[in-house]
Amino acid sequence: MAQYTYKALTESGSTHSGSIEASSLSEAKTRIAAEGFIPLDVKKASSSSIQFNGLNRLFHRVKPTELILFTKQFRTMISAGLSVLSLLDVLEQQTENPRLKKAVIDIHSDIKSGSSLHAAFAKHGDIFDHLYCSMLHAGEISGQLPSVLERLSSILQHESEVKKQITSAMTYPCIVLTALFGAFLFLLTFVIPKFMGIFESANIALPLPTRICIIMYTALSQYWILILLALAGAGVGLTMFLRQERGQLWKDRLILRIPIVSPVILKAAMSRFASIFALLQASGVSVINSVDILAETIGNAAISRVFKSLKSELREGRGISGPLKNSPYFTPLVINMIAIGEETGNLDEMLKEVAAHYDYEVDYSVKRMADLIGPLLILVLAGVVGFFALAIFLPMWDLTNIAG
Repeated sequence: MAQYTYKALTESGSTHSGSIEASSLSEAKTRIAAEGFIPLDVKKASSSSIQFNGLNRLFHRVKPTELILFTKQFRTMISAGLSVLSLLDVLEQQTENPRLKKAVIDIHSDIKSGSSLHAAFAKHGDIFDHLYCSMLHAGEISGQLPSVLERLSSILQHESEVKKQITSAMTYPCIVLTALFGAFLFLLTFVIPKFMGIFESANIALPLPTRICIIMYTALSQYWILILLALAGAGVGLTMFLRQERGQLWKDRLILRIPIVSPVILKAAMSRFASIFALLQASGVSVINSVDILAETIGNAAISRVFKSLKSELREGRGISGPLKNSPYFTPLVINMIAIGEETGNLDEMLKEVAAHYDYEVDYSVKRMADLIGPLLILVLAGVVGFFALAIFLPMWDLTNIAG
């Protein structure tokens, strides 16, 4: 995807400037026209502006708590009867994040020029994702924007809490693994060389752990530049691969197969799916449009592919529960509850029950993951320490026997 800057005419005849991401110039013009503008001048953004935007996103990232607060303030003022332009003026003054403040200013200008609310928000997709803009659109169409914003803020807050739980559970293992890697390098570069000369001068047969340590030390001391270049090249190549659709799909499928982590990720995805689907159904969004939104917002390319393959079957009137049975990611609980909801006409209520169930499951799975990772880290630590102990003390034992 490339960045394009443009100038366009609004419905009122005024000019509007902005930027948009697209894979080609024609796609950029199509997307600008879809937002209700007549493109006048569209060109690819210069590398300097792209770098500036990248740095701006890096240093002024909009935190989930800031987005939740913004949404709650938006809902409160729209419920109080303020016009959209008036409440955007208030939000501009109250918002401290420079990036979010600029987005509010641009949204105010777009709406003043005749743009719809969801189209103005959609231009800032790096802050307001596809779900956010789709819910705004549903609220505009149904006339229930305050209630939609209330449900949306609840979803955002819940997902923020789930991410905090997972991050908290993974912090300790990451610290231990980092310290373990540092200890490994220290032993390999400072301790092993002290004994190498002794072992070589004694002219004894070295055991396998000692020979492996000597080989690793020799490679690290003589070819460290090549190793760094190889690691950097591998990192760049892997990053470029993961940015592609097939790379993202490979990564997400791999994550869903990791024994200890996959249950947490899958249950969190089921909770997100049920929460968002319930929100969309309660807001009057059609099932087909809901599937499109879910494919963009589920957060896992492997599960997203399942939704993309559902559209043809939904158009044939087969419902959503039947096709989901063929997917390895959706549990019988989810499928059965959706089937009951389709039969009774209470799909949103059934989905809320599923979301509540998996919220509890995520909490339990995160705690279980933390309990399992602790002993596993102890085993890894014992393995590394035992390996170096054998590499040092086995030759020392041979030397003791020779001396005896």
